[in-house]
Amino acid sequence: MFPKRTLALCVCALGAGSGATAALAADEKKQSADGPVVEALVPVVNQQLVPPSGQPTKKNQDRYLKLHKKARKDGEKPGRNVVHDGVKERDGDVRLASARDVKKSVRVLKRMTAPEQSAGSSTGSGGAPNAQLQAIAACESGGDPSAVGGGGAYRGKYQFDQQTWASVGGSGDPAAAPEAEQDKRAAQLLAQNGAGQWPVCGN
Repeated sequence: MFPKRTLALCVCALGAGSGATAALAADEKKQSADGPVVEALVPVVNQQLVPPSGQPTKKNQDRYLKLHKKARKDGEKPGRNVVHDGVKERDGDVRLASARDVKKSVRVLKRMTAPEQSAGSSTGSGGAPNAQLQAIAACESGGDPSAVGGGGAYRGKYQFDQQTWASVGGSGDPAAAPEAEQDKRAAQLLAQNGAGQWPVCGN
């Protein structure tokens, strides 16, 4: 059964004239008093955003969940659970994690939970990022040094904007810089200003 508002519009379309227009106006007035015709939509993750060919396998999902749980148990900060909660974009939208997202996050979590990983400084041996930076990178870009987001405004593994990148001594395109340099600049930014520089993934 159509709502009253739809019926009124149909009458107008059939040429009922001013009477139908008056009925529509009266109906709109009543609807505005009673509340909106359609209730506010609740944001949901759309299954169709990731085609079947791009969805992660159950094996990779299980591997990710196991590593994510281990990281939390070890006292690390693995960030958002992208398998359960989806990937949160900078504009607040949430999408399903693709196979690529999960695979990259698994690699980051493996490094994070490795016994030799040191979390005592901004970078570990050989310049490798510590657990906190690894979590930020996993959340921001899936650990991809060439990632580009925000319509091109945020670039690289840690999604630097150009101004922030320059503030820690970077030059050129952050997404084109070597991964080791991106780790170094991110560690510098973390030491100077804290994790709040990544408002979505730093907390």
